[in-house]
Amino acid sequence: MKRFECMLFCTDLDGTLYSDNKTVSKENLDAIEYFKSEGGLFTFITGRVPKISKEIYGIIKPNAPFGCVNGGGIYDPFKEKYIWRKILPNDVLDIVKHVDAQLPEIGIQFNTEKEIYFNKDNPALEHFRAVTGVSKITCAYEELKEPLLKILFAHHEEKQILALSALLNSHPDAYSYDFIRSESRLYEILPKGVSKGAALYKMAELFGISPEKTIAVGDYNNDVSMLRQAKLGFAVANAVSEAKSAADYITVSNNEHAIAAIVDGLDRGIFVL
Repeated sequence: MKRFECMLFCTDLDGTLYSDNKTVSKENLDAIEYFKSEGGLFTFITGRVPKISKEIYGIIKPNAPFGCVNGGGIYDPFKEKYIWRKILPNDVLDIVKHVDAQLPEIGIQFNTEKEIYFNKDNPALEHFRAVTGVSKITCAYEELKEPLLKILFAHHEEKQILALSALLNSHPDAYSYDFIRSESRLYEILPKGVSKGAALYKMAELFGISPEKTIAVGDYNNDVSMLRQAKLGFAVANAVSEAKSAADYITVSNNEHAIAAIVDGLDRGIFVL
């Protein structure tokens, strides 16, 4: 039996696998290859939609489908299709229009199975496009015909994000959705029950992996559920306090080859599944 056989290792991308200069270190890439060669399944769970996840898939070469839209879908890039996904109910636009009316400076982005649409632009979404390379495709409420997997709100000021969070959570229909802060500038509406942790659990089920053989690493609020769900949850040293509190272990920072450090610890028996 190979060293990591029947193990599933899921990583976050930004702030975790990626270093601050938006690259993946050779040390991490070599560790991923070693983990796979010893029978482990390695993949990632991201807030991105598949359209902007294909490049990283080609770089790190996971040997399993990846989680996307903060756990709202599991996508097989080889077959170019979702093997599982959950969509938002149609009346979600009512709460979006409420936000638009009350907080008109908030940027609004729609995420469907195949595309990203910009309903209302602002500097935070301009920054998002600059970082991700996504094209600006606009879409009004009445033009939206595709099922929604998530809705993303954006603003560069903390007070606006906090006001948005309060507005969403006080809405009469708040119980119908889950809300998550996925980055300092970004706040999202997800289908009820969707999270990176739920996606990790679903992946293990689909791939025939015991929940007791799962590993996860992350750095931000949207990674908390994944760190709690995994048998071994790791927060990188640069993680927010919520992620560190949810983790079983704190590892090195994203600039110090965190994936390599975890795989080395597994290999040497420091971390045991």
